[in-house]
Amino acid sequence: MTFPVVGMVGGGQLARMTHEAGIPLGIRFKLLSDTPQDSAALVAGEVVVGDYRDLDTLRDFARGCDVITFDHEHVPTGHLRALESEGVPVRPGPDALVHAQDKGVMRARLDAIGAPGPRHRIVADPADAAAFAAEVGGFPVILKTVRGGYDGKGVWFVRSEEDAAPPFRAGVPVLAEEKVAFRRELAANVVRSPHGQAVAYPVVESRQVGGVCDTVIAPAPDLDGELAGQAQQLALRIAQELGVVGHLAVELFETADGRILVNELAMRPHNSGHWTQDGAVTSQFANHVRAVLDLPLGDPRPRAAWTVMANVLGGDYPDMYQGYLHCMARDPQLKIHMYGKDVKPGRKVGHVNTYGDDLDDVLARARHAADYLRGTITE
Repeated sequence: MTFPVVGMVGGGQLARMTHEAGIPLGIRFKLLSDTPQDSAALVAGEVVVGDYRDLDTLRDFARGCDVITFDHEHVPTGHLRALESEGVPVRPGPDALVHAQDKGVMRARLDAIGAPGPRHRIVADPADAAAFAAEVGGFPVILKTVRGGYDGKGVWFVRSEEDAAPPFRAGVPVLAEEKVAFRRELAANVVRSPHGQAVAYPVVESRQVGGVCDTVIAPAPDLDGELAGQAQQLALRIAQELGVVGHLAVELFETADGRILVNELAMRPHNSGHWTQDGAVTSQFANHVRAVLDLPLGDPRPRAAWTVMANVLGGDYPDMYQGYLHCMARDPQLKIHMYGKDVKPGRKVGHVNTYGDDLDDVLARARHAADYLRGTITE
């Protein structure tokens, strides 16, 4: 029997964990990686080292693949259209993926389908940014380069016209957004297949530190049931309207007055869904594999009352393996997921998942393990 080959562009931890999810199904993975040392390149069976920005490299890579998918959104849209025109299944396709690649395109499309979001517009220069600020009640405002940003990069919190100069130096359009008075950040994760089957995971709370996701709580505590349902339905509608195939993360603001607003979109497995590896019947990674192959999707329901994911960031203590003895002995239910990356201060090198019936206990266990592995605590 011949099993399909999934070609994944990008060699980061998302590709590594998606590859892991395909192993029990006998799915073969072929990886296009920047370097042999990338997280997924260290474990995948077939690795091609090359530049995803080069169309000929993409064409060569696609030969022998039954479908192409991604662990990032940076492949040029025109290249993906070329692959599709040559008969290569690309999932998500370029018409969908462009909404995760270009924040200006995303905002325009979300406006067209009536999805709620912060007030915004493209601005031409610092003076125009100041004019936008006046339109929304004054500074501060948020400026974002429309392409190339992630994990807080490409985003500026601007307090004056003088502060507004740096975003324009990138040479790409700049999107201005009002600063939303939000209570917290949420994420609605859904998966959709080519024939339109879709599943929704519980809405989660995502806690950020320095613009980087630090902790995810599933489900979001004290979230009104009606609002949670609205968030799931919104994510499912966006996936359908944009023609998304695979995993879609809709990052949301829950406002102080009880509304939800769309912040960002990601069309790939996402940090806010890492809890599903140990906390859901079917993980985001397994369902992404199923979706791009047009297999029936798996059950997204949680296995426990609460699951918490805490990112493990690099610190001044590089030998994280030495922390396993303490963490595993202290918490036999703890699940550790490391990415095979060199430890550098502030770099995401892994995450931990904990679960149980008492949220305070589950949170404390996750936070202790992440901090111990990083070396910020020693007992």
